[in-house]
Amino acid sequence: QVQLVESGGGLVQAGDSLRLSCAASGRTFSFYSMGWFRQAPGKERDFVASISSGGTLTNYADSVKERFSIFSDNGKNTVHLQMNSLKPEDTAVYYCALDPRPGFRSGSNWRPGYWGQGTQVTVSS
Repeated sequence: QVQLVESGGGLVQAGDSLRLSCAASGRTFSFYSMGWFRQAPGKERDFVASISSGGTLTNYADSVKERFSIFSDNGKNTVHLQMNSLKPEDTAVYYCALDPRPGFRSGSNWRPGYWGQGTQVTVSS
């Protein structure tokens, strides 16, 4: 079984930056996809970004691709989401996700198999 633990959320002002991290533990996979979704109050959980297990393929939602970056560490057991120029509409609970199936997964219809507990990001102003 896989465990995903997010960290790095908090309260910031519009225009600030924040970096989220997701540490994966437990069962390991040779090929997989990891990524981030977010859910604002009263709204659906939306895709934000994804990255391949090799760290070479990435994909972003249109609403964030000019401001957010997803990347992994050298061991590829941790992924990060660097969020710059944050806006109030970025306020949401951000969830880390992992898909153990081979191949690169991404996009609004992606259904990962594992989820973290979520971390709150609040952007004021």
